[in-house]
Amino acid sequence: MTSLTFTLIETPPAQRIDMSPLVCHKLAGLSLDQIAAIELQCGKQKLRVDQLFHITGSNADDISIVGSTGKLDFIGKELASGCISVQGEAGAYLGMQMKGGTINVIGDVGFYAGCEMKNGLIQIEGDAGDFLGSALPGNKQGMKGGTILVKGNVGQRCGDHLRRGQILVEGNAGDYCGSRMVAGTIAVMGQVGRYAGYAMRRGTLLLWNQPQLPATFNDCGSHTLAFLPMLFASFKSLNSRFADKGIAFNRVRRFGGDMAEAGRGEILVKL
Repeated sequence: MTSLTFTLIETPPAQRIDMSPLVCHKLAGLSLDQIAAIELQCGKQKLRVDQLFHITGSNADDISIVGSTGKLDFIGKELASGCISVQGEAGAYLGMQMKGGTINVIGDVGFYAGCEMKNGLIQIEGDAGDFLGSALPGNKQGMKGGTILVKGNVGQRCGDHLRRGQILVEGNAGDYCGSRMVAGTIAVMGQVGRYAGYAMRRGTLLLWNQPQLPATFNDCGSHTLAFLPMLFASFKSLNSRFADKGIAFNRVRRFGGDMAEAGRGEILVKL
């Protein structure tokens, strides 16, 4: 069976489109006519899928969105299984509350990508906006499991309220990276903005470059950590620089904090 493909008719669309109904487990068993009749919120009105997209293919476990733009929001919301490939940019809330499966994005994504996701894999070839893998406004728990891989840069508040899982960033991260973390791992190969780990309670920030830290972090000196080679070995299946054996290290400078909170988090900086 060929991938179930949605090709955007109007690029860019006049209004933002809520893509949350077009996920693998919701489309399983539906005919093309039934899929075409699904209504999507588009601005203030609802439009049929076939008014917005050309539909081809039949495999609902393998969805492709062709000609995607930053106006397509909620792609892969609550995805439970299967794969969604986005050829182009994606809007806000990509993979929101995702439960399983894989989302691959060729371009950039908007804010709140992977927010409150529980499992699965999100791979982003471009940049990601603010609040990657974080909690929705008013909520206290962000990403709870799974992996987010970003090959470009990420915005501010990456991993805010992170509860579990891992966020891997090949590029740079904005201010407040790992703010209010409860647990989990964030690894950043590039530069990190101001106030990294702000108000974090537990969890690990793994950094390749020294950040500007709040005064509430204690310098715990240099350490050789045996778990780091095992952590890097877990990345070997990823299509990423994180899978390169040459980037692995186990010698770090450790900073403990945030002492203004529980103080059991750590920032590990490569030596």
